[in-house]
Amino acid sequence: MAWRKVVAFQTRNPMHRAHRELTVRAARQRLANVLIHPVVGMTKPGDVDHYTRVRVYQAIMPKYPNGMAHLALLPLAMRMAGPREAVWHAIIRKNYGATHFIVGRDHAGPGKNSRGEDFYGPYDAQTLVTEFKDELAIEMVPFQMMTYIPSLEEYQPVDEVPKGVSTLNISGTELRHRLKTGAAIPEWFSYAEVVKALRESYPPRTKQGFVLFLTGLYNSGKDSIARALQVTLNQQGGRSVSLLLGETVRSELSSELGFSVEDRHKNIQRIAFVSAELSRAGAAVIAAPIAPYERSRAAAREHVLSSAGPGGNFFLIHVATPLDFAEKTDRKGVYARARRGEIKGFTGIGTDDAYEPPKSADLTVDISQQTIPEIVHSIVLLLETNGLI
Repeated sequence: MAWRKVVAFQTRNPMHRAHRELTVRAARQRLANVLIHPVVGMTKPGDVDHYTRVRVYQAIMPKYPNGMAHLALLPLAMRMAGPREAVWHAIIRKNYGATHFIVGRDHAGPGKNSRGEDFYGPYDAQTLVTEFKDELAIEMVPFQMMTYIPSLEEYQPVDEVPKGVSTLNISGTELRHRLKTGAAIPEWFSYAEVVKALRESYPPRTKQGFVLFLTGLYNSGKDSIARALQVTLNQQGGRSVSLLLGETVRSELSSELGFSVEDRHKNIQRIAFVSAELSRAGAAVIAAPIAPYERSRAAAREHVLSSAGPGGNFFLIHVATPLDFAEKTDRKGVYARARRGEIKGFTGIGTDDAYEPPKSADLTVDISQQTIPEIVHSIVLLLETNGLI
């Protein structure tokens, strides 16, 4: 390519119509071409994964005038170092042959500090890059915030819009909400091909996986609830349903583990790992271990929320059936054997094996007070309230 002037655009986010208009405007003002140069390494937690972003970039490239823009991926991890990182990014783009570099508001900023204040000023990065422009040998192009004007059906820089003219914008938070709920994303904001790529990776709530984590004493009824719930969700349809009962997991996944505190914790983390993988694939997961320790349940929740992607929906259900009821209705006589000392480390029997009730359950049920169908219905209502069914 015989390009003499090149405006480089750095991004770690998906691109929409405003980004296309911004880069085209920068190129036209400088009689230049555009290098779309996104980073595809580690970025900020919560960012859209780079596989999805690359599909978005590929979808938006045909929207540029023929021959104006080129897409190249930069295998680089974001440091979120603000102004200094902006200077570093400028050097990298200079080495790639760019003559101009777009620097955004709070470029590579880490956000707020522990006091809730912005770590860097909004234009610190632009100031620092401009200060060293002669040494860098690349011209800084300030990021112009673009806004949509319905009456003109076009984007314009915010500072060029006359006072009183109606404008439209969709924030990143609003976009994530629309993706999550399946709400419409208007054509004026993004291209249909871009939205399609995003929705493939971020399905609406009714298509997302979830984990129902039932915890309670042995014979509290959690296994019966889990089996009945599996039938109900299978009847509902729309998702595969996976059932992870405590005894099944013990025999198939954790057969080498004992019942020490650490072994129990490790068992719950294995359940969390499997649950997160299934949920990420869109499955409904019903896990029903005893899970007696608060730290193990908290770690399981955190793992699903952080690792299951769009399936990071976790609900802790405490089956709070009293010990005396669970023991009285124990047809297998397991509690009696534990009382006689034949079973060591049995949860609920003895002070060393106490069950720690959840501090923040999403739902608490009790089969000594409710029927199984009533409990299943309450769980279904929980899912419905959260938009998952």
